[in-house]
Amino acid sequence: MSRPMKALAFTGTSISHEEARKILDIDYRPPVFRGNMEDAVRAGYTLIGIIDGVFFSRAAVAHKEIIRAIDAGVTVVGGCSMGALRASELDVHGMIGVGRIYEWYRNGVIEDDDEVAVATNPDTFEPVSSPMVNIRETLLAASAKGIIDHESCTGLIDLAKRTHYSDRNYFWLTKEASRNGIISELKAAEILTYCREHEADIKKQDAVMVLEKMKELLGESSK
Repeated sequence: MSRPMKALAFTGTSISHEEARKILDIDYRPPVFRGNMEDAVRAGYTLIGIIDGVFFSRAAVAHKEIIRAIDAGVTVVGGCSMGALRASELDVHGMIGVGRIYEWYRNGVIEDDDEVAVATNPDTFEPVSSPMVNIRETLLAASAKGIIDHESCTGLIDLAKRTHYSDRNYFWLTKEASRNGIISELKAAEILTYCREHEADIKKQDAVMVLEKMKELLGESSK
């Protein structure tokens, strides 16, 4: 029988600690930033999941500290947000990447950090803006269902991409698109309702996949 893993996941934005713990009852910490990985290794964690991380407000988790953790025998799983970005860069060093966003970064479908970045409540880490990956997939789904035409969909996506990540939300986007003549006021109201009720939350889906992968690895370690 192999030695059981001691597990930790960094999250709180894409999925709350409360929701995450219903999937996998391990230790949770807020979104990761520079130095957290080294602290986790010193604390004896042997399985670390990176879901959310800090991008612009302070130093992001460094590639070298993740590599050092892997070299020390720690299994590192990433996906969803910062985890997807780092896994796409470090899977060649042994970091395990999961989820659609990881695959998009790995395959060059998306490249920018702002694709997954959101503004957050500093006390709860909950998002107060919408990530570009969710906005794009939600609008593409609306187009596929005939709610908006292809030209309007492209215009909305381009507008969202040009907007600073902290200002991205469906209310502002539809209002600004109407003001700029991309869509009518009536269509803006229809799209806003659709986006609020049927958002494609790709980040949360991928966060769950990270936790499921960690659960799988923990199960294997207990055999």
